[in-house]
Amino acid sequence: MDAGTTIDPLPPAREIPAAFAASVRSWWSVGEKQSAISEERLLRRLPFFRPRNLSTTPNTDSPVIAHSSRVDLDTPKQYLNTLSITSTSPSPNAPPPAVVLHGYGAGLGFFYQNFPVLAQWAGRRGSSVFALDWLGMGRSARVPFTVKAKREDVVTRVAEAESFFVDSLEEWRVKMGLDKMTLVGHSLGAYFSVVYALKYPTRVNKLVLLSPAGVPRGPNLTLPSRELDERETDGSGDAELATKAKVDTIRAEQNVEKKHESRSRRLFTYLWEEGWSPFQAVRSTLFWGPMLIGKYSSRRFMGLSEEDTRDMHDYIMNITLAKGSGEYCISHILAPGAHARLPLVDRISALKIPVTFVYGEHDWMDPEGGTESVERLRQAGNGHGRMYIISRAGHHVYLDNVKAVNDLLVKELDRH
Repeated sequence: MDAGTTIDPLPPAREIPAAFAASVRSWWSVGEKQSAISEERLLRRLPFFRPRNLSTTPNTDSPVIAHSSRVDLDTPKQYLNTLSITSTSPSPNAPPPAVVLHGYGAGLGFFYQNFPVLAQWAGRRGSSVFALDWLGMGRSARVPFTVKAKREDVVTRVAEAESFFVDSLEEWRVKMGLDKMTLVGHSLGAYFSVVYALKYPTRVNKLVLLSPAGVPRGPNLTLPSRELDERETDGSGDAELATKAKVDTIRAEQNVEKKHESRSRRLFTYLWEEGWSPFQAVRSTLFWGPMLIGKYSSRRFMGLSEEDTRDMHDYIMNITLAKGSGEYCISHILAPGAHARLPLVDRISALKIPVTFVYGEHDWMDPEGGTESVERLRQAGNGHGRMYIISRAGHHVYLDNVKAVNDLLVKELDRH
């Protein structure tokens, strides 16, 4: 930004709820305006981000410039919330832009620590980086989500649920005027990235899948009570190519966690099959909802500074308490236990592009699915499948070991 530019201050973030009264006050202030403020508060950490209320011309000496916008889709009242990081000196030989896609119930703000390095890549290569919220999630349009297929018609159910997301991504691509994209997806966002590539193969340059959901066949593990203690994570460690011994170690740890599952899983299974969303529980507890979110965010982001943790909590609360929409896809796509009704491992061999799987050392996603997928790709003649294990990281690998994942992302974006 230009020297001397004055940026209007944002209201201070709410404290993480520590008492009942604070939670109630936080609840009533949730809304679109507050949601936008909470997201912008995270994005203002990026020196190249231009706030929506800043009319001054940005500093063109910066290699990139970033801004947020709503990208309207063809259907009225449908739009995708988008962060655009574009080079100020675009190259005619630039690689396809990277598109970052969040997981279930999350939003683009979760990647705020990854954007600086991705922006450096965009500036160096004269390309762009985009991050968006899936339709019905984050700050994108919360439109009704419905599936018309009968419960027993699994193939049609899955196809309808997947199309809600991947077709809106394709509409977004057309609106943005992009020819090809490199998709960087996390968890359910990684699942949708693969589905999109299968449906629109000419539009994807490569895939980078961070702890992807829905890969292996058969029962997978439910989310353990201890995903990763942030106190064990100091950001050190690297990405290492996966070996059979490493995968076996991760799976052994997952099996130990599975033995501690509660008997209440039977109730959870019933609710899941009935189309229940875990966010319903938070929204339906009028007074305790914000406190539940505060407990999660304060535990989950222990590795962040106090200010970053507070701002992440505020952001999570706003996108969680928004109207239910895309979240209801989950029971159509995944069976109880988080294994896919139509596993990606049985579909992925059709891809002819580079595919990179990335798992955390303490991940709850079964890495065996990634191992088998790489082999399936190889057998189909695609030798560009790879798999990495990120040390000292759990399911949210991009937050648990930021440096290792950022280095790997740049490496994979530059890989030919």
